[in-house]
Amino acid sequence: MRRLWLTCGVGSSSLSRLHLSSILSSTSVSSRASLISAVNTFQSAALRFRTASSSPTRISRLTTVSSMASGVEGAVFNLSDSSLLKILKGDITKWSVDGSSDAIVNPANERMLGGGGADGAIHRAAGPQLRAACYEVPEVLPGVRCPTGEARITPGFNLPASRVIHTVGPVYDSDVNPKESLANSYKNSLRVAKENNIKYIAFPAISCGVYGYPFDEAAAIGISTIKQFSNDFKEVHFVLFADDIYSVWVNKAKEVLQKA
Repeated sequence: MRRLWLTCGVGSSSLSRLHLSSILSSTSVSSRASLISAVNTFQSAALRFRTASSSPTRISRLTTVSSMASGVEGAVFNLSDSSLLKILKGDITKWSVDGSSDAIVNPANERMLGGGGADGAIHRAAGPQLRAACYEVPEVLPGVRCPTGEARITPGFNLPASRVIHTVGPVYDSDVNPKESLANSYKNSLRVAKENNIKYIAFPAISCGVYGYPFDEAAAIGISTIKQFSNDFKEVHFVLFADDIYSVWVNKAKEVLQKA
């Protein structure tokens, strides 16, 4: 089996974030990861009942993306003369561009062995080989393969995308500096992608599920950080499952990119 991993270091919403934060801060790493996984699993099941039927506000232009299911529409913005940002509603596990220089970002936990929400969905779609590859990533602390804000890379296995970049976003109410940690999650994911010759990369809304990050602030950080890498990728995508998050991201991209 081909195993790839890389270390790169710099420097989710229906539950009460305050209550969850107090629980997380008082548990061990393994217990904390198990709790987050259980909550994510519940949240993932609930999200399956949601529909995806809203229309974006007026934006730069709209496109139909052929690399996902037909009929998926998204907003398209220029990051630079040679790079595009695409914001899509859809399932990130079905995303790909060319199957060779593309990668999706997995909002993992520190163990990197799967969980709920997008993390669990990505592991299920990739197959058991992904968990086996993650297990081979060395622990930097007991039970921790990827600390908050860092990133690791593995093959995509049964996913349409060629690689998976795993990153751990901050728990909003318990992280000492959630803004810096979230920016690092994006920066390190992009740096790992660049070092591995990835030209197309797709992100979820990192930390916007049970980790409780406010959508508007998270969108501003994600889009602003991606803008710093605009000359390193042909396309950067956000693939977002929920209507409300999608709308926030489109509006924030208009605000951030049109005044840049």
